[in-house]
Amino acid sequence: MILVLGGTKDGRDLAALLTEKGYPVIVSVFSDYGRDLIQLDKELVHTGPLDTDGFISFIGTNQIHLIVDASHPYAVNVSQNAMKACQSTGIPYVRYERPKAPLPAYQGLHVVHDYDEAAKVASVLGKVVFLTTGSRHLKLFRNTSCLQNHRLIARVLPEPSVLTECLSLGFKPKDIVAMQGPFSHNLNIALFQEYNTEVIITKNSGQIGGSDTKITAAMSLNLPLVMIDRPVIPYQNLVYDTKDVIKFIREVHK
Repeated sequence: MILVLGGTKDGRDLAALLTEKGYPVIVSVFSDYGRDLIQLDKELVHTGPLDTDGFISFIGTNQIHLIVDASHPYAVNVSQNAMKACQSTGIPYVRYERPKAPLPAYQGLHVVHDYDEAAKVASVLGKVVFLTTGSRHLKLFRNTSCLQNHRLIARVLPEPSVLTECLSLGFKPKDIVAMQGPFSHNLNIALFQEYNTEVIITKNSGQIGGSDTKITAAMSLNLPLVMIDRPVIPYQNLVYDTKDVIKFIREVHK
């Protein structure tokens, strides 16, 4: 059985491709929302986070002989826990990484290394901050001292638990945009204008994650864009194409 880590679109597409090619696949996702999007038998979808011990137990229980890590580029803990579990159990690991969005020579683009730096840089660039980084770090932006006098707009998935978290953190309903992306260039422009955005915070999630249209929308509106760069992780067996994933699978099972 192959374990695919992927609640992302590219992860879902990869799981479907492997299934079509006859490989036995089970998919691990973080949330019920991610589970609902998987076009596989739901008995073959695990929902919820796994730490290293959880991965080790899951590998043994489900007779996993290979992990294909197609998790989000910023899901650091998932990848690190999976690699440690593979080392402990002696099974192969391959990382399928979506390409970054190319960064233009735009004067308003500010590339930073983490969420704290993003908050600090954004705080001096504008008073209305449009957050397009997902829900997992909203607490940091909400609680950091440098953004206490700013209006924060949170664009998040329309999932009940996420909306509950936003409200519990003090976001007003008028400051929550609950929509599933990725978003077109024109829709990004419309949303940024509607909320009188002065600065955008985002991540380089690649074209499949909509980073390209966020960049072009910011440029069209001449808005500063704070881009959190991808974490540097020493992945084992890193590939960027589904063909290379299949090649790796074939090689380890010769």
